[in-house]
Amino acid sequence: MQLNKSNRELDLHLNRVELRVTSIYKLLYQINDLVLGLIFLIGSFLFFSEDTTFAGTILFVIGSIQMLIRPIISITHDFHLSKVKKRSKYNHSSSK
Repeated sequence: MQLNKSNRELDLHLNRVELRVTSIYKLLYQINDLVLGLIFLIGSFLFFSEDTTFAGTILFVIGSIQMLIRPIISITHDFHLSKVKKRSKYNHSSSK
């Protein structure tokens, strides 16, 4: 199937938008993972002393909540991409 110039331009524009959206969500995901790792690491060190065990437990709870954020970021990314694709296709078809 050969694409005409208009379809190629739409495809190129859509790929750029998808790349930008994906880059943003990838950055959010990586920042969340970095903070998550640091929280669990610090929480682990706090478990070495009886005096700081409670603080370590709090950090583990916070880290567990952050683990729930990971799929939320991924799901939000998927919804955002599908919305961008629908909008681009609608704008392209209405401009004909």
